[in-house]
Amino acid sequence: MVLGQDTTKSGCMMMAFIRLHSDTRGWESHIDHLRQVLLILRDQQLYAKKSKCNFGGSSVEYLGHIISNKGESTDPKKIAAIKEWPVPTDVKQLRDFLGLTGYYRRFIKSYGMIAKPLTDLLKKDAFKWSDQATAAFEHLKEALMPPPVLSLPDMSKVFTVETDASGKGIGVVLMQEGHPIAFISKALSSRQQALSIYERELLAIIFAI
Repeated sequence: MVLGQDTTKSGCMMMAFIRLHSDTRGWESHIDHLRQVLLILRDQQLYAKKSKCNFGGSSVEYLGHIISNKGESTDPKKIAAIKEWPVPTDVKQLRDFLGLTGYYRRFIKSYGMIAKPLTDLLKKDAFKWSDQATAAFEHLKEALMPPPVLSLPDMSKVFTVETDASGKGIGVVLMQEGHPIAFISKALSSRQQALSIYERELLAIIFAI
């Protein structure tokens, strides 16, 4: 079921939850869950706009993400906007670009390290576009083409966390059965880059936790 954006946030969250947990439990279970949610909405006097509801759909569009039995992916419309984004000419345009790509940062391995040449330009009086900034700008675009798909977490399975530390950044991958669920990364400061490899590896573990 897809719930329209005109509905309350609590209703949207419940509907998305129902869709996520229905595929493996059969159609009858899905209908039962749907009935329970609709009864709760009625009891709380919350309403869903019929024209924006889709019952029995194979995917859900929710807060800029597409959720299906294949996993979680990015919204194609927003990815198309990123693909066509012109080279920023000022801080505001750059901040808007980083805001949109940053929303999908957990889909991009090493996002923090890739974006560092761009985030450095956000500092006061630091905006000066360069070949390095262009490379980072294009790299972020390419990292979302084609739209990556992340697995949905299964709380009954074991989670695996893999960490990595380089000379300039640290990265973490949250996985289940070898499939990535989320990526997170961070560029290191000059002081942190001076740490030993063992200290940087430990920093990555602490960052992951």
